[in-house]
Amino acid sequence: MNDKKTILKAENISKSFGPTKALQSVSFEIRQGEVVGLIGENGSGKSTFSTIVAGIQKQDSGNLYLNGELYQPKDINDAISHGVSMVVQEQGTLDNISVAANIFAGKEDEFSRFGFMDIRKMNEKAAAQLEELGITGINPAQLVNGMSFEERKLLEIARAAYTDPQLLLIDETTTALGKDGRDILYGLINKLRDNNKTVLFISHDIEELMNICDSIIVLRDGKYIGALSKEEMDISALRRMMVGREIAESLYRTDDEGRKSDEVALSAEHIRYGLLKDVSLQLHRGEILGIGGLTDCGMHELGKILFGIITPDYGKVTLADGSQIKDPYHSVKKKLGYVSKNRDTEALMSASSVRDNICMPNLYRLADHGLVSPKKERELVAKWQESLEIKMRDQSQFVMYLSGGNKQKVSMAKWLASDADIYIFDCPTRGIDIGVKSDIYKLMIDLKEKNKAILMISEELPELIGMSDRVLVMKDGEIKGEFLRSKDVTEHTLIDYMI
Repeated sequence: MNDKKTILKAENISKSFGPTKALQSVSFEIRQGEVVGLIGENGSGKSTFSTIVAGIQKQDSGNLYLNGELYQPKDINDAISHGVSMVVQEQGTLDNISVAANIFAGKEDEFSRFGFMDIRKMNEKAAAQLEELGITGINPAQLVNGMSFEERKLLEIARAAYTDPQLLLIDETTTALGKDGRDILYGLINKLRDNNKTVLFISHDIEELMNICDSIIVLRDGKYIGALSKEEMDISALRRMMVGREIAESLYRTDDEGRKSDEVALSAEHIRYGLLKDVSLQLHRGEILGIGGLTDCGMHELGKILFGIITPDYGKVTLADGSQIKDPYHSVKKKLGYVSKNRDTEALMSASSVRDNICMPNLYRLADHGLVSPKKERELVAKWQESLEIKMRDQSQFVMYLSGGNKQKVSMAKWLASDADIYIFDCPTRGIDIGVKSDIYKLMIDLKEKNKAILMISEELPELIGMSDRVLVMKDGEIKGEFLRSKDVTEHTLIDYMI
């Protein structure tokens, strides 16, 4: 019998967005001093529930109880004052202010005297906070503008840790972090548990949840399905609870075939830019070429160069017809597609509709005599909504109101709809549940069978090994190893070249 004190109790929590029922009478309890996982498919209500607890939005009905008392946070700051903090799934930093100002947002009074802000004291305190968590290489005085998505996530972790929460909510944060960042987050989680604090940890990674959580709660279609203790955790059981059906044990390719063709679709020659040092590669038709490494190895910048978002200081990217990539507009015309790791600021127009986002790269294909056909737009979106099972109110719904996973589906759909010949996927399954991951991998295999060329940048080693015909491992801006598809290639094989 678990005699730990209940810190949070949810009682019949419901929340709707128009006709969409995000949460339906959800009830469960979370105990003090535990790390509790929260899992479910995209649109299951995980983020909606956590944002209600964090004071970001309010439930339509039902009650929350914190330490046995009715808990009705007015906003984020009110939640923090009650000991509840959250690291959100998407970007949660503020532009045009410093690292230190982001960490202490809402707590400026601690550094103010006689109406003047002691910036030096704030920077010193921020430096100490970053050092305590093991976060290095970030200057507290620098503006966050231009910082990577991972660095911004680390700042959010530092900000949440500074509040010394009794309940910390973490929403899909590890998908934005490399190995070092994950180690920092896991260290904080363990420290909170050791100090009898509680963590509600949202992730799509079942193995990750099983490794770090004391129990796992499952939501499906906005409803509470059940919970498993540490002793009861089983991958197959969790998958069934999440999706309501069996999911194949192996998500990845089962064939041992290599690429389909020797024809080169895209080549990069002697690319130099920032960290990147003389990088050259070839991508063939009918090939899935995986690129892996630690987050700061330069692979994400390389993806942007290959699509024309970044112009290299030296070197060139050439297509099969001899033309060179100049910019994204030229890339789209040459039938390239690119899915960015950072969907909110680079992959999607958040304040535009699902229809506009999916149709944007495809307008020239949807036009009749220079005018875009609304009927063709609707048909195109309907096709990919059904194919990827995008959960949305209707095609006019703004992307900003979708769940994280459904946003990722839209970012994939816009390029799959373009029928490109070359796809550059940067972390294509970030924030996607296991059922949709399986569907995305099937789509990638189908694209390969159609002789399309796919370059997949990934921070997930099983994904790289399981899906790629060939893997290039990068470290410090250079390609350090190349591995053909083989049962002999393991995670340890790749790690040896990454670190």
